[in-house]
Amino acid sequence: MALEIVPSGQACGARVTGVDLSAPLDPAAIAAIRSAWLEHHVLAFPGQFLSDDALERFTLAMGGFGEDPFFAPIAGRRHIAAIRREADEQSPLFAENWHTDWSFQARPPSGTCLNAVDIPPLGGDTLYANQHMAWEALAPARQAELTDLIAVHSARLAYAPDGSYGTKDKGRSMDIRPSEAALATQAHPLVPAHPETGRRGFYSSLGYIVGIEGMADSTAMPLLMELAQWQSDARFVYRHRWEPGMLVMWDNRSVLHKATGGYEGHRRELHRTTIAAWSES
Repeated sequence: MALEIVPSGQACGARVTGVDLSAPLDPAAIAAIRSAWLEHHVLAFPGQFLSDDALERFTLAMGGFGEDPFFAPIAGRRHIAAIRREADEQSPLFAENWHTDWSFQARPPSGTCLNAVDIPPLGGDTLYANQHMAWEALAPARQAELTDLIAVHSARLAYAPDGSYGTKDKGRSMDIRPSEAALATQAHPLVPAHPETGRRGFYSSLGYIVGIEGMADSTAMPLLMELAQWQSDARFVYRHRWEPGMLVMWDNRSVLHKATGGYEGHRRELHRTTIAAWSES
């Protein structure tokens, strides 16, 4: 069966059918999926009901495994983490702020996969913000002011011992491992060209971005707060609704994402893999 791709009609995202991800993919199918991914940024594959073996095989086909700091893998696996919230859990919602996965790494991942394991009957949507659109909607004069800025990234606000998911974070079912390693910093262009398409867009957002090179914090933080509002403007956002058995993959180089709640009293679990940084070799 041929791949069928139906765009969401929103700022990004498409629904993909006509492929069985539980079986090995041939080169033509891999190329077609990657092409659709680069075009739509977020792909949803309904009705897959993948095993962890199949999830790992798909991740390898899409580019291999990236590194996952600060998450412990599920039992018996090295590259799968459980994004889990129990029905009676009272801890703050995980990943409810806009971000790009692991942007504080020297070679951040190209993408992320989430495989639906236990989906509540309501709520739990994931939001995605198209950062190419956010950049291209700016006036040329504003683009000129921002185009050469270098952002300083760090995991410290989230994963340092005194961060949001640090030693004071209690009662969470996810196995998060805060560390002093989160204090490290890494510089990346604020508005890089996508390494595969060449299209420019904002990369990451306030939270993992903790400063601007050569700019005083008193100037940088108001700028980052202003940009964060712009980057997540409703016109750039796609709201994804989960279904049982669905796999979703997104391009960390072109979208921000965030979790939403609204499923209190229901359990939710997704298995996550990280797709390695892109290489031409």
